[in-house]
Amino acid sequence: MPAIKLKTVERSWKPYCGRYAQVRLGVTYLKNCVLGKQLIVALIAGRKLAYGRIFFSLRKETDTEWVFTDGSYVRCHQHASGARRGEDRAIGRSRGGATTKIHLSCDADGYPLHFKITGGDVHDSQVAGELIDMIRHADYFIADKGYDSQAIRDKACMHDMIPIIPKRSNTKAPNPEFDSYLYKLRHLVENMFARLKHFRSIATRYEKLARNFKSMLYLACTIVHCKMN
Repeated sequence: MPAIKLKTVERSWKPYCGRYAQVRLGVTYLKNCVLGKQLIVALIAGRKLAYGRIFFSLRKETDTEWVFTDGSYVRCHQHASGARRGEDRAIGRSRGGATTKIHLSCDADGYPLHFKITGGDVHDSQVAGELIDMIRHADYFIADKGYDSQAIRDKACMHDMIPIIPKRSNTKAPNPEFDSYLYKLRHLVENMFARLKHFRSIATRYEKLARNFKSMLYLACTIVHCKMN
């Protein structure tokens, strides 16, 4: 069935008589609604304010007594380059070349809570404050030495979280809040990264724009939660 054209000035995905309409350069292309990737990605990435709508509606009740946070690199395929100027790409240069970094927080069961994506040249500590604001409520905030900063500790305390972060080797200040048992459980967030990278589109980034890669990551997290439920 050929695509039907309808002139319009909007730029969004929207339902239209059981189909989905994609607007490009002022022309709306109506396509049949296909169950699967097209429908899910349209619901997740269609509007900027609707990111993760499926993920947050389908995920289980979270246990935020302990929250684990860490970052992981994703190599970018050569096809991920070439986006238009001015578009958010979240691709940076690091030792491994063009990379994207996923900053992920997990609950006490090791399932994803929230995440941020940045270029690979962004340090973990630069995004920690935003993740803490997204988490809002937790008893313990557990992270590695990369998050050893007084500003991060103060941010966690503002949200009534106890920071479980080890001190760097060159630091002589005491760390009375540190709990070695809880810190050993930090492998849960590492396990979640390994599980997410079983998905090919997460292990290697092929999307040019940050919003598209973010949609794939939301979709992967949704599948993880659905399997668990």
